[in-house]
Amino acid sequence: MITRLAQCLDTDINTLILAALESDDSPKVIMVDDRKIFLSGALPILEEVMPNALITGFTRPSEAIEYSKTNLIALAFLDIEMGMGKTNGLELCRKLIEINPRTNVVYLTAYVEYSFDAWSTGASGFLLKPITAENVRAQLKNLRYPLNFGVNVND
Repeated sequence: MITRLAQCLDTDINTLILAALESDDSPKVIMVDDRKIFLSGALPILEEVMPNALITGFTRPSEAIEYSKTNLIALAFLDIEMGMGKTNGLELCRKLIEINPRTNVVYLTAYVEYSFDAWSTGASGFLLKPITAENVRAQLKNLRYPLNFGVNVND
């Protein structure tokens, strides 16, 4: 049915699927950091700033990649330096954008020297740890693909 609809509309199937997924009222936001303690403190901040978003945290990049294959990620907060495995935040950003080119990415790190490498990946922003609600709101104003999170980011 989708194939026939795509032919009638003279578009490809992926465009139709992305359009259907984007119509979801709750933008999907992920945070990936290899330290559970950071996630436990940071996820409530994201929930405060974006109350109508569906926010999920991951400690492994592979889990985030699998999740993004079946969920349209609107915004990803990614730690740059992850201790486990081969994938760091810069590589994860590239993979997420390959899956969905409209994914906004904001990097999280305690090391400012990563900022130059981070900008070459197509990210929307950069936050130094620890994050605050005020800093997250500031980043939301600068997203490449603006989103409606049901709140005024100027608060």
